[in-house]
Amino acid sequence: MDLLLKPNKILMLIFAINNSMKAIRIISVFLGISMFMFGILKLVNPFKSWYSIQIINSGIDQSLYWPGILGEISAGVLFLGIILFRSRLSKKVFSVVIIAASAIVIMLMLTAIRTHLHPNVPANVLPLKIKPPIIPGLFLLLAIADISLMSRLLLRIDR
Repeated sequence: MDLLLKPNKILMLIFAINNSMKAIRIISVFLGISMFMFGILKLVNPFKSWYSIQIINSGIDQSLYWPGILGEISAGVLFLGIILFRSRLSKKVFSVVIIAASAIVIMLMLTAIRTHLHPNVPANVLPLKIKPPIIPGLFLLLAIADISLMSRLLLRIDR
């Protein structure tokens, strides 16, 4: 009822929803392409051997070797698939998949940050050949932003 009395509120709400959706699409495409490519790269040398050294030297159980790779590829496929087929999906399915893919990225990036900071992992087997976890930190922030934007968008739509 409040929105019926104030047309400017409706316009502001539409503008906010459009901006949020645009930001979600941009972040999701970036994370989708990046996660997919990082996962695929871990299947070929020299990235495969670097990843193996990271797993071994960081003390992560070696049984997590394949789940790490498949997690990155899966997150990438989820992000890209949901963006490509967005028009065929309900808003609920779209939002659940975006949040799930972002949650996968958050778990992977927290592990990557731990690996970067582990004293037994040499810089020469890390992306950019530096110890500070710049790439995982950036991806972590983007995944959190995606969840935050999607949550705010869902709250606006439910009003």
